[in-house]
Amino acid sequence: MILKIHPDFRTYQTEILNCISNFDKQGQLIYGGSRNSIKTFDIGDLVLNIKAFQKPNFIKKIIYTYFRASKAKRSYNYAQYLTDKGIGTPKPIAYVEQKDLLGLTSSYYVCEHLEYDLMFRELVTDSEWPEHETILRQFTQFCFELHENGIEFKDHSPGNTLIKKVNESHYEFYLVDLNRMTFHENMTLEQRMFNLRRLTPKLDMVSIIADEYAQLSEENSEKLFKMLWEATSGFQKKFHRKKRFKNRFKSVSS
Repeated sequence: MILKIHPDFRTYQTEILNCISNFDKQGQLIYGGSRNSIKTFDIGDLVLNIKAFQKPNFIKKIIYTYFRASKAKRSYNYAQYLTDKGIGTPKPIAYVEQKDLLGLTSSYYVCEHLEYDLMFRELVTDSEWPEHETILRQFTQFCFELHENGIEFKDHSPGNTLIKKVNESHYEFYLVDLNRMTFHENMTLEQRMFNLRRLTPKLDMVSIIADEYAQLSEENSEKLFKMLWEATSGFQKKFHRKKRFKNRFKSVSS
């Protein structure tokens, strides 16, 4: 077993390993998907958020052992990188990898549990959310800072940003699901707009994002809107085409 723990949390090592050992039997489930699951664990005054990644198949066992870092390790390293850059993400605590003779069998990412007020998804589904435009513009400022640091968050989708109101009309943003990132020395406008394509299919939201980003980057607002809307439309077409294919496959196989 490999355990990497942040120096600030070394006194919790025994408790963290106990949570991992009893992950299937203990803890409070907050997400249970077909691939990954997330639980919270209380250890003293600390609430852990532990993500158990899908057990890899034979090929991925080899890949994650000899050719590529595991998703848990990448999540921890990327969270630490974001934290060092002053970019919001729940505080990274540890990652654990378990292996057998063939390679990786299971992996876990541990971070501090964050209480938040909404996900970005709520802004997409509820246009009447209080201070909707204020939050959206501040979120765009957050994305601009991300891009200025050369960070391309590959899973930049509505469910992967947590939003917390810290005082009157001021919000903080925290990225989650971190295992897919690319780092650039500089990001082009095309890369930046393409990175925002998955956030919302709503024209009015895209317009606000483009307008705020234009002000921050001193670029033409219409130009950025056209770029972002084309990228968004392309993603939506691809997404719905894939969804229709999956539904047809299910109906044929059932």
